[in-house]
Amino acid sequence: MLNAPLENRMAEIEDILAEVARLQAENQREISTMLRESRDFKNEMRAFKNEMREFKNEMHEYKEETRQSKKEMDKKWSELAQKMGTMAEDLVAPSVPRVLRQLANCSEEQLEYVAVRAKKRNAKTNQIKEFDVIVVCGDYLLVNETKSTLVPSDVDQFVVSIPEVRDYYPHYAGKKVIGALASLYVDESLVRYGEKNGLIVLGTGEELMEILNSPGFKPQEF
Repeated sequence: MLNAPLENRMAEIEDILAEVARLQAENQREISTMLRESRDFKNEMRAFKNEMREFKNEMHEYKEETRQSKKEMDKKWSELAQKMGTMAEDLVAPSVPRVLRQLANCSEEQLEYVAVRAKKRNAKTNQIKEFDVIVVCGDYLLVNETKSTLVPSDVDQFVVSIPEVRDYYPHYAGKKVIGALASLYVDESLVRYGEKNGLIVLGTGEELMEILNSPGFKPQEF
């Protein structure tokens, strides 16, 4: 039979071993919990990445659909603007010969040339350009440009381009060239601006298209 000190020592060892076993079991549970949480986290991250990938794909598809929609809308607006411009030209063109006869004081019998959407080649540069309306009557050649919407820059660009008409119509080089800008609606400020630059400004009136310039206005000869 063991003596008391040895029994006590053995009991202490057993208690220590039991505590070690308990701690190992607790540690194992914590490790298992951590591994499980780690797996859960990895699964959540994998799911998150998949969701992000799907989101990116959806955003890419949305951007592509938006780009395509914008492209189609731009095309429709372009076609509409072209139709509006063509319609305006068709409304203006019949009035231009009358306008020139009125300003140049020439008779209908003196009308030499009337052309609508005339494509001509520049005698110097060989470049082809389309003119909305060209009318030749007496000593004058009138070049008309029609805009669906008239803005100040149209006036500036038209004034610069008018003298070039002679390069497209060299057989009329001796004519006095005058310019007429037209639109279905012209703001009063643009009438004044066009007049300041020596241009005839045409807008809708009782006779379809009327001269909007001040009474007694004389167009500049280019």
